[in-house]
Amino acid sequence: MKNVGEAPQEELATGMRSDHSTRNRVARSILDHGPSTVADLAKRLGLTQAAVRRHLDALAHENVVEPREQRVYGARTRGRPAKVFALTDCGRDAFDQSYDKLAADALRWITEHHGEDAVVAFAKARIAAQAETYKKAVDAAPAERRTEALAKALTADGYAATARSAPVGEQLCQHHCPVAHVAEQFPQLCEAETEMFSTLLGTHVQRLATIAHGDGVCTTFIPRSTTQTTDSPSASTAGRNPA
Repeated sequence: MKNVGEAPQEELATGMRSDHSTRNRVARSILDHGPSTVADLAKRLGLTQAAVRRHLDALAHENVVEPREQRVYGARTRGRPAKVFALTDCGRDAFDQSYDKLAADALRWITEHHGEDAVVAFAKARIAAQAETYKKAVDAAPAERRTEALAKALTADGYAATARSAPVGEQLCQHHCPVAHVAEQFPQLCEAETEMFSTLLGTHVQRLATIAHGDGVCTTFIPRSTTQTTDSPSASTAGRNPA
């Protein structure tokens, strides 16, 4: 038997799930049909206009949709143009747009037509462009905080990275990888990143785990000499093959 007070909580949770589902339907309808008026959405989804407005307000607050003035082609009629709601860039990113598949297909084509060396060259060129920003952050940090500075720079790029102490060194942990699905098929991306870490930190580093390989976190071990040496570095993926 339910205790008194449980039913209202369950009803609230059910209502929240229902609202979330309906908002997804509203956003999906805009994705499928383009910028839409409140009336358009209400008709397509079988909702009242008041309900549609309420969900649009919530989606606008979350930066998923934004109001725009409806474009009029041909002679403009009297009165103000109807307001339409369109997806923001953030809203579009919330839907699967097959970017991973596109990237994997492109790299597969490069492999087939130009060989694996071309994929390696691409991976190094891509990571070199990112490394410029990371290098500034690392170089500006005190020697003992360079790994932490790199983690913050990676976080700004969407990798949700942290640095933590480890026996005889440190661990650089990336809790998210924007290219994990592609790196699963093309480990050259992980290898290029590992080499970049080694170059930036000025020491040999060792990749222990990767999200692309099925691990929960990308983990790179940096020996304590990182804060002391500036010799020519070398990278290692021993212990766990990247991706």
